[in-house]
Amino acid sequence: MKTHNLGFPRIGDNRELKRALESYWRGEASQTELLKTGARLREKNWGYQKALNYVPVGDFSFYDQVLDTSSMLGNIPARARETGGTPLDRYFRTARGQSAGDEKENQISAGEMTKWFDTNYHYIVPEFDSTTTFRLDAQSLLDQVQEAQTAGVRPKPVILGPVTYLFLGKAENFDKKTLLKNLLPEYVRLLNLLAAQDVEWVQIDEPLLVMDLDNDWKHMVDQAYQALGSGSVKIMLATYFGSLEGNLGLALSLPVHALHVDAVRGKDQVPNLVERLPEHMELSLGVIDGRNIWKTDLNALLDQLTPIHKQLGDKLWLAPSCSLLHVPVDLKIEAKLDSELLSWMAFARQKLVELDILANALTQGREIVATQLEQNATALKNRKESPRIHNPEVQARLARVDDSWGERKQPYPERIKRHKEKINLPLYPTTTIGSFPQTKEIRSLRLKFKKREIGLNDYTAGIRDQMKTTIQFQEEIGLDVLVHGEAERNDMVEYFGEQLDGFAFSQYGWVQSYGSRCVKPPILFGDVSRPRPMTVSWIVYAQSLTDKPVKGMLTGPVTILNWSFVRDDQSRADTCRQVALAIRDEVLDLEKAGVSIIQIDEAALREGLPLRKNQWDEYLNWAVGAFRITANGVNAGTQIHTHMCYSEFNDIIDAITRMDTDVITIEASRSNMEILNAFDETAYPNEIGPGVYDIHSPNVPTVDFIVDNMKEAARRIPKERLWINPDCGLKTRAWPETKAALKNLVEAARVLRTAANI
Repeated sequence: MKTHNLGFPRIGDNRELKRALESYWRGEASQTELLKTGARLREKNWGYQKALNYVPVGDFSFYDQVLDTSSMLGNIPARARETGGTPLDRYFRTARGQSAGDEKENQISAGEMTKWFDTNYHYIVPEFDSTTTFRLDAQSLLDQVQEAQTAGVRPKPVILGPVTYLFLGKAENFDKKTLLKNLLPEYVRLLNLLAAQDVEWVQIDEPLLVMDLDNDWKHMVDQAYQALGSGSVKIMLATYFGSLEGNLGLALSLPVHALHVDAVRGKDQVPNLVERLPEHMELSLGVIDGRNIWKTDLNALLDQLTPIHKQLGDKLWLAPSCSLLHVPVDLKIEAKLDSELLSWMAFARQKLVELDILANALTQGREIVATQLEQNATALKNRKESPRIHNPEVQARLARVDDSWGERKQPYPERIKRHKEKINLPLYPTTTIGSFPQTKEIRSLRLKFKKREIGLNDYTAGIRDQMKTTIQFQEEIGLDVLVHGEAERNDMVEYFGEQLDGFAFSQYGWVQSYGSRCVKPPILFGDVSRPRPMTVSWIVYAQSLTDKPVKGMLTGPVTILNWSFVRDDQSRADTCRQVALAIRDEVLDLEKAGVSIIQIDEAALREGLPLRKNQWDEYLNWAVGAFRITANGVNAGTQIHTHMCYSEFNDIIDAITRMDTDVITIEASRSNMEILNAFDETAYPNEIGPGVYDIHSPNVPTVDFIVDNMKEAARRIPKERLWINPDCGLKTRAWPETKAALKNLVEAARVLRTAANI
């Protein structure tokens, strides 16, 4: 039996990649230094995986593995390709819109970014048109293979499959499926190059196979692997994030040497798969959860695997369910989590230990690892019985919730009249999404407070000074609805989780979201409740500084759920409703304190959407229901906002309408307002703030750019229902570009109002 891994976290134990990237982008480090950091991280990661029979190579990336594929295939957009600098600079221009050393006249727009299937990882969307050609340059991957061989591990290169690559891409007025015939020869060349470098196995990822596919896409999969399967290198076709279902027969018919399936999310497919496995094909079972941090029940899993191993013998591979990119690196470096919680968890390195225990038990007998199995069973039993997990009061309150908890007291037409009377905003009201730059001063204050170098009074005074600066700036430039800037918040989910019962937090549990952006997901381990108000005092203080409305800023229950590592001992729906009740209490306290506009961000609503359409209704019903529990207890005069980013809204527009928010703000600039088609076609009844510039790029939008975007929006949605705002929060941006961008945003609103004769 063989063991392998589909991918390892690339950021480093302590986010070394993040620091190296940002240093390079600031011009403080050379390209040579950045490349050396990458090489050190790869070597360290391979060392962590030496117990495996095959180690992934090519899973490391300086930004995103999909962008790496575009780069390897020569499919970098012309706007980035035709500018100066090194290939790495052109790569970063595609990702960020600008790289170190660019002058303003050379600024270009970044590639569109969206979520990787139903995860919180973002990828740069490939761009296709009728002129697209492919030209392989695999030197970077070949160099990494040689590095791994020199490091003493058996490399298994990881490649994004050609069909999934096309599936994920964007094409305007062009059928991207027609590109497959030009793409396949480059993949054949790549496999031949790898075979020439003594590579035995190549992992080709085709996660689209766990989705609903029409006959055209199924035919493309068959066509692709008929072309690729006859080479001299062995192919492992890797699927993950769900079950093959109707695509199982297709996958088993392909001329590949092994098939990897997700045996965590797609556990039910395994018995049928084992029985139908062709003689020529080996089977990799992803039995360790690559997307959550709880220990695996090794004894129960061995009971399931033992008969499979007896049947398949050396045709069986074991692996995590998917790449370990989605979990933190190492639990051993955690110093602040208590020993009980630690005993329930496994990060990336610990998951590989679990894999090794399973392999040893199956091949040599359970007695070889009896101690480890006993420890595992004890930890799971203690977790199940721990009083820290179950709160009878929370369970009793949840049982009392009925449909009335999610109903607004007045319909939207009545509410909008009250809002106009109470808030009285102009046409094209301007606002931001919530956060302002997290400066060195803010981070220093937070760090000193955590280290107890300053007390609560000094910390509060320092944060209030930052809020005062933010409010004054917004007033000076003339924004209509202000925000307090969120200087007190480390992260939009972590901040709330730290104040809710049922959550715990790691010290080094970072996970990559995109590029250098890393998040530290809360660990939602037990029943959730709110012991005390979380934001009220900060918002009340900010409102005291101005006569303009200041939004109360909250994160919604679905986003908190989807951006956390969630307990697996009850349904996600029940856990989400518990979070919803806790945030509802905060909403009502904000209203009681006189806050007239409350924004409840649900940035991650769509990313939790199941990959199979037959599961959508169930998810959307409880997800929208949870949001409504949170938001809809307020009076008619309180205006409820929500924010969503990087979502394909066409799929869920009816669900968004059912949320019944007064104002929704969305990411729209990278798609050139195309995302608004969903709202136009459905005649969305409430107000919308399409993001008019991309905050993930350092580019400063011009007034004309913003005006043009809003004119495009007004062709789809009546101007009386349009707001003007950035795409997302501004915490990752610097103050100079933030000031310049927001001044242009306010000026654009003035231009639009003048044109409308206001």
